[in-house]
Order: sequence, then structure tokens, then C-alpha cells
Amino acid sequence: MELVATVLLAGCSATYFMLGGADIGLGMALPYLGRDCAERRRAGSVLWPLSLVHEGWLLLSVAVLACCFPALAGDLADGLRAVLLPLLVGWLVRNAGLCWRAAGGGPVCETLVVVSSYVLACGWGWTLASVVDEEPGRPAPPVTGAPTAVAVALLFLAHGMGSAARRLTGAPFQRAHLLTGGQAGGPSSLLTSLVMAVLPLLAGHRLPLTEYASDGVVQRLLLPLLICAVPLLLAARARLRRRSGTRAAGPPGR
Repeated sequence: MELVATVLLAGCSATYFMLGGADIGLGMALPYLGRDCAERRRAGSVLWPLSLVHEGWLLLSVAVLACCFPALAGDLADGLRAVLLPLLVGWLVRNAGLCWRAAGGGPVCETLVVVSSYVLACGWGWTLASVVDEEPGRPAPPVTGAPTAVAVALLFLAHGMGSAARRLTGAPFQRAHLLTGGQAGGPSSLLTSLVMAVLPLLAGHRLPLTEYASDGVVQRLLLPLLICAVPLLLAARARLRRRSGTRAAGPPGR
């Protein structure tokens, strides 16, 4: 059961970084993709409500960690509090901005989405640096945490730009298309998707999951419920993509 829980945790975290990371990167790039209010609204329209489904993978990862490795989850939450708190605030503010924007909010909500997306990207970078640090139970020092945060934020931005080249139309598509090598986000998006998926796996490899596994009875009771959430998330994403009419890769009108 420990192996099943570990594989589920790895798969959910990798999926979140790959799918949710594209949404975060696209949120970071909104000022570049949209030069006026109408263009920014058009670019930001692909984030709602699909990004909420993508965040379901993050919630499922947290649920697996808390249910199957509760002692480790407690140690990480306590030791990395200084890093996780800004991450949590950024996540809440970003969702508030997306909800406000969906309800017809103006430039303020777009600013919230952009700023909180940068906070999330940098926060994830610092968190990953803390996990792979020599002492994974404490925040990484600035000498390693800050450069890692910047590097991971740039990766989020590149990943979001590739996603924008696949999902947008009009002028926002043309701007994203320009920065992805004129390939409509295909090769660049595949590369960044692979790197994004590998990041949490490399960091999680340092965690002593086996030593902190919960009782086998608890895992046998909870794991089936957690596993059932996977097809639900996949089905919800497929349904929303069909309803949103996401275009195929390629310039408008082709």
C-alpha cells in the first residue's frame, strides 16, 4: 500500500506542476500577452474554470500526503511554514482574482492574478529548494532559495507561454507564438511539460516517505477513496476543454 500511495502522490504532484504550472505561467504572462483590457480578458479567459480543475491535483496531492504520510506532512508544514504561508496566500489571492474576474471584475482582479501568479511560481521554487536542501525540514537559505525561485519562476513563465501559443487566438496568440520559436507552442510546450513534471519527482525523491507511512489499515481505507478522485478530475478536465472550445495548435484562421 505504501508503494501505491507513493505512486499516487508522485503522479498527482507531477500532473499539477504540468497542468497547473501552465496556468500559473500564463497568468504571469498576461501583461505581455494582452496589451489592452480586451486582449488581457481574452487571454485570461482560458484560465477559468479549467485552472480550478487543475488545482484539484494539488489538493489531491495534499490529501494523499496528509492521509498516508501524516507525520511527514506535519513536519513539513511546521518546518517550512515561512515558505508555505506566502504560497498559500498567493494561491488564495489568485483564486479570488479569477473568481472576481469571472464575475465581471475590472483591472484590479487581473492585477491580483498576475501578482499572485508570480508569488506562486517563486514560492514553489523556494519550496522545492527547501525540500532538496541538506536539511529538508527547514526553508532553504537565500543563497540557494532565491536563485532557485527565480529559475523555477522563469520555467513557469516559459511553460505558460507555450500553453498560450496552443490555447489562445488573435494578437495574444501571435505574441506567444513569437516567443515559442514559431512552432505554435508544440516542441517548447512538450519540453517544458516534461521538465515541470520531473521537478516535484526529483524533489520528492529526497523525502523519507517509507519511514513516515501511516498504518496499513488507514491506507487501505483511504487510498481507494483518493484513487477514485483521479478519474473524476480527468473527466472534469475533458468536459471543460470540450465546452471551452480550445483551438488546435496553429494560427487563427488556418
